[in-house]
Amino acid sequence: MEHISVLLNEAVEMLNVKNDGIYVDCTLGRGGHSSEILKRCRKGHLYCFDMDQDAIDESIPRLEKEGTNFTCIHAPFEKLGPVLDEYHVDQVDGILMDLGVSSPQFDDGQRGFSYREDSRLDMRMDQQSPLSAYEVINTYSLEELTEVFKTYGEEPFAYRIAKEIVKRRENAPIETTFQLVDAVKAALPNAVLKKKGHPAKRVFQAVRIEVNHELSQLQTVLIEGLKRLKPQGRMVVITFHSLEDRIVKNAFRSVAVAKKVDKRIPQLGVEKLEYHLLTRKPVTASDEELKNNPRARSAKLRGIERNENE
Repeated sequence: MEHISVLLNEAVEMLNVKNDGIYVDCTLGRGGHSSEILKRCRKGHLYCFDMDQDAIDESIPRLEKEGTNFTCIHAPFEKLGPVLDEYHVDQVDGILMDLGVSSPQFDDGQRGFSYREDSRLDMRMDQQSPLSAYEVINTYSLEELTEVFKTYGEEPFAYRIAKEIVKRRENAPIETTFQLVDAVKAALPNAVLKKKGHPAKRVFQAVRIEVNHELSQLQTVLIEGLKRLKPQGRMVVITFHSLEDRIVKNAFRSVAVAKKVDKRIPQLGVEKLEYHLLTRKPVTASDEELKNNPRARSAKLRGIERNENE
């Protein structure tokens, strides 16, 4: 399936791209958002991060149609600060993140992201990473697996599923996605199996997040990225599940919303905030976009802007 960038127009419009600005796309993917940024940024520069070298290789020809004022970086976006320092970039006009798995990664059965395709357990966005889903499923303890499923998948039957996996791997390693699906199904009550949606969805999400350190990376890049914004610089982030959205919402609110104070206690002065929210509530996909791209259903877009220096 061709990758369709989710909330493409909404995200790029919110970024408010300047012709001579400096921008960062933390999640290049197949270049959908980046190519739109380049169309509006003819005299500036765009830095693109991706952990997947295949994504970079496939995106470069698409980006070159818009110009040569871009740099692709094969690195996780948590390296934002050190990489920008290498390029002597102190502050930027905008940062965009489109989190989650791109359609080509998900649809490539050999990458092991999908519970609908049988392949070796992998789920690495960066194919050079030493930790894959195989290691997580076959080497983590019962307690560690339970914690991963519970924390990153919000799976109510985390312990039962982890116990079934540990029992099965005593006879032979769990090597494929379908073997993992079978273990999950065997651990769940019939009433749950009859419900709408794939029974292994939460577990696969949890393992993918663990393999790619997605949430810890997100927390790191949010902190670093906000510091790197110029006055009037903007950060826009598209999330696809509640764990990501909660982290982004809390990070934005921590710097853009005044802390509640007891009005009965005299205050020394009004708190000055460095940032303001562009979105009080997240932007979601339109009905028209959902018809063309059902995967946009869970997407949420949030934005923030750094205030001008007084």
